[in-house]
Amino acid sequence: MSNAKFTLPDPVNEPILAYMPGSQEKKALKAMLAKMSAEEIEIPLIIGGKEVRTGKIGRCVMPHDHQHVLATYHMAGTKEVEAAVAASQIAWKTWSVMPWWERASIFKKIGALLSGPWRATLNAATMLNQSKNVYQAEIDSACELSDFFNFNAKYMEMIYEQQPSSSAGLWNRLEQRALEGFVFAVTPFNFTSIAGNLPTAPAMMGNVVLWKPASSAVFSAYYLMKLFKDAGLPDGVINFIPGSGKEVGPNVLINPLLAGVHFTGSTAVFQNMWQTIGANIANYHSYPRIVGETGGKDFIFAHASADVDELNTAIVRGAFEYQGQKCSAASRAYVPESLWPVLQEKLIATIRTIKIGDVADFRNLMNAVIDKSAFASITAYIDYAMKSPDAEIIAGGGYNDLKGYFIEPTVILAKEPHFKTMEEEIFGPVMTIYVYPDDKFEETLTICDQTSPYALTGSIIAKDRIAIEIASKALLNAAGNFYINDKPTGAVVGQQPFGGSRASGTNDKAGSMINLLRWVSPRATKETFVPAKDYHYPFMTEE
Repeated sequence: MSNAKFTLPDPVNEPILAYMPGSQEKKALKAMLAKMSAEEIEIPLIIGGKEVRTGKIGRCVMPHDHQHVLATYHMAGTKEVEAAVAASQIAWKTWSVMPWWERASIFKKIGALLSGPWRATLNAATMLNQSKNVYQAEIDSACELSDFFNFNAKYMEMIYEQQPSSSAGLWNRLEQRALEGFVFAVTPFNFTSIAGNLPTAPAMMGNVVLWKPASSAVFSAYYLMKLFKDAGLPDGVINFIPGSGKEVGPNVLINPLLAGVHFTGSTAVFQNMWQTIGANIANYHSYPRIVGETGGKDFIFAHASADVDELNTAIVRGAFEYQGQKCSAASRAYVPESLWPVLQEKLIATIRTIKIGDVADFRNLMNAVIDKSAFASITAYIDYAMKSPDAEIIAGGGYNDLKGYFIEPTVILAKEPHFKTMEEEIFGPVMTIYVYPDDKFEETLTICDQTSPYALTGSIIAKDRIAIEIASKALLNAAGNFYINDKPTGAVVGQQPFGGSRASGTNDKAGSMINLLRWVSPRATKETFVPAKDYHYPFMTEE
């Protein structure tokens, strides 16, 4: 082992490519989209570095053309879970004690490959399988994900550098050990960056992982596994076990070697996982770490001093980019009466210009929602609002799933602040607006804070600094990521650590040192240079 003290270069955020007409990145991406669209691949499980085929098959399709199959994938069951646990423990013996800089080198290489030769592959896979436009894919599967690898590696170094003080005659030191057992990473469909970060953040800290990606995003997840392999990640460190949550989850969660859960998904699923762990708490080798981010009912709150154009843009981008399928997406807005007439006109006019369609057409801002289940859930809210005397749909409201799961950007005007779509998470392109009296600013802030069980993201739009201060205090616990004069989406690794509390999760801030600390177990060592040779203390010399 080297006796040098290594230092990683300071990370910088990956620049977002523009994909302008005629640009090299656009040509490369268009070619990759055509290539992937023209083929149908088979995706195996990957356990201990080996491809495993179970014969139980699922399909990866394009949400914007749901009869177009991109791949078939094999699904894990009890037998494969057991094999993945066994493979992980073989890998743990060497990976958990590998020098940190060797692990960092692997993940720095993953980041470099992703920002270079693998960029078009991951962006195209994300666009096709998750129906993202080019810009949303670029900031997700290229930029944010490479940022996770580069910033997390530096945070790892910083964690290992933290040491206690020592008195004269002794040396205190602290080391951060990998958790004993394995970490279970369960990732969502909506961000390839989250799918890449949840298994790799624990792995970077020396842990081994069982990774179950969302069934609707296995395609891009598989290409991530190929990227990891290309960068030299040892076999068995991350074991890829796609499959039904009901088949995979319970078998993993009751295993005595479960050391942690890294989760992003629905509140109900996370709470069920926590209950399962609690019911089995006496059976584990150590208490599992539970880290989860579970959604939100994110808000935009406008003050009477807000710039209407800025507010309009924040609503449109915050609510409708990636079809509102972001945990951080704006889903409710509070607008003062004095601004509403002008804002309503601008908002309706702006929404009419939004193009919806295939991801291969770069003129489209919006594409399809992820699958049939999501389509049914979102449109049920639209239908409810259409029939309710307490609401009015003022923009959008249309939908069609004949070819793709397309839903128009929809704005609901609620007559009272506790209307159903103001309170419940919809996870689609539906924004509900409540118009409040200008002189009820602080009272309405209280309503905003108390309306939702979630506390993920939110924003205040105002020019009046006193109003901003009042809102920041009133909404202190309403959002883990709070924005001033901006949409409540678009957190950047290293700039806005992401996560929320209340029903939104454990707020362990992905892309920060806070998150990585959850995946290590510290050991404190005290070394005494001149040990005592007599048990007597000075106070004992006189009665």
